Amino acid sequence: MRNIVILISTLLFAGGGASAACPDYLNNEMRILGTTDVVNFCEAYGEKPLLIVNTASNCGYTHQFSGLEKLHQLYRDRGLVVLGFSSDDFFQEEDNEEDAAEVCFGKYKVSFPVMATSSVRGKDANPVFKALGEAKGYPRWNFSKYIVASDGNVIAKFRSNESPDSPKIRATLAKVLEG
Repeated sequence: MRNIVILISTLLFAGGGASAACPDYLNNEMRILGTTDVVNFCEAYGEKPLLIVNTASNCGYTHQFSGLEKLHQLYRDRGLVVLGFSSDDFFQEEDNEEDAAEVCFGKYKVSFPVMATSSVRGKDANPVFKALGEAKGYPRWNFSKYIVASDGNVIAKFRSNESPDSPKIRATLAKVLEG
């Protein structure tokens, strides 16, 4: 069932092909957590605004999955794509990927894509987080949030303690979705 939800979510947000304007850091493929499905960010989400979050299943902020799902549901019709990136950089992700997927898709019922566990900081960071880190600073903890405009420009970074429903995040998303 979880794989069906992930596949449907991926198909709903398919952008119809990579754009020549897609930045290099998004012209990468990663596997979706708990599946064998691979997504190319430019092909699937090119020219869409993004809310990118590094996640972990055993963090004090894991409950933020609920708020992220609410943002996903609220703004997806306006083009926003919420993307989670599972990471164990802070030693709070499940060792077993299926267990991590169960937390995301089973316990918190997220329907937005969460990528398979990878590094999000330093020299080992995946290409997306390498670019985000260079633009606005690497995550200092799980559930750091980055807002990216539809042209790939990294607009803002919010720390872990900034709730997904905070007025600052909502206002930044509103500006990005307008323009």
